[in-house]
Amino acid sequence: MGRGARETVLGTLGKATILQIPPELQDLTRRFGEAVWKRDTEDPQRKLVLLKYLDGNYTNYMQERTRFHKSSFSLEILNTSRQERQLYEFIVSKGPEEKVWQIQLEVYEPVSDPSIQILGWALVNDSCTITLNCTAERGDNVSYSWGSWDTSTSGLCSHNGSLLYLSYPLQNTSIACACTASNPISSRVVTFNSSECSYEQRGKFPRTEHLVLLVVVPIVAVIIITGVFTAAHLAMPIAKQEHLPLAEDSAVHTIYSQVQRVESPDKEPTTVYASVMMPTA
Repeated sequence: MGRGARETVLGTLGKATILQIPPELQDLTRRFGEAVWKRDTEDPQRKLVLLKYLDGNYTNYMQERTRFHKSSFSLEILNTSRQERQLYEFIVSKGPEEKVWQIQLEVYEPVSDPSIQILGWALVNDSCTITLNCTAERGDNVSYSWGSWDTSTSGLCSHNGSLLYLSYPLQNTSIACACTASNPISSRVVTFNSSECSYEQRGKFPRTEHLVLLVVVPIVAVIIITGVFTAAHLAMPIAKQEHLPLAEDSAVHTIYSQVQRVESPDKEPTTVYASVMMPTA
C-alpha cells in the first residue's frame, strides 16, 4: 500500500455513511499517534481539514456533520448529502513520511417502488401482444431489467431496459413478468400478470380500429345533427310569415273620414267617405 491507495464507498442520500480505513493504517496510527482526515473541495488547490488526531486526543472540526470513532479511526458522516460526494483522505504521519488512504464517496438516492404502464396492446389470432413500460419516480442512476421466476416463461420476460414487448396466447393465464428497478445501493420489484389482457378486459384498452370508430363516428354525427338544426332554424321565420293566422279575438275596424270638396260656389258641397281597415291588437 503506497501513497494514494484508494477505494470507493457508496453512500445513501439522507442516511449515515462510515468511512473506514484498513487495519494496516489503524496499526500505524496507534504506533505513531498522529493522523488527520481531509476532504477535497470544489477548488482543486484547497482541502478541508475535518479532524486531527494526536496521541489519543482529537479535534473534530465538523462536529455537527461528522462523528469520529476513536477505536477504529473511522469517520462517520451523520446525514449524507450530495455535497459530501468528494474525495476523502486519511493521512498517518510516521516521522518524515506519510501514509495516505483515499476514499471516493459516491452518493445515491434510493430507488422508489416502480410502476408498470401499458403503452399499447393488440389481439392477433388469439394472441396478446402488449407493450409494457416500467418506471420509478425517484432514484439516482436507475437501471431496469425484466425477468420471471417461472423458468418456462423466463424467455418471454427476459429483457434489459424499461420497455418490454410481450406476446403470448390468451389461453395462457400463468405468465407473470417482474420488473426490477435498481441502482448501486437499492432495488425494487413490481410484477405484471398476464390476466391484464384477458377477454373480460378488452374494453379497458381499445384497439386502433375501435378508437377510430369511437372518435370519428361521433364527430360526423354531431356535424350532421348541427346542420339539420341550423337549416330548420333558418327556415322557421319564413314559415311563420306565410302561415301566421290572425288572433281569434282580433277584429277589423273601419274608420271613416269625411272630406268636403267644393267644386264651384253655386253648387252644394260633395261629401266623400274614405275607409281604412285597422286590425285591433
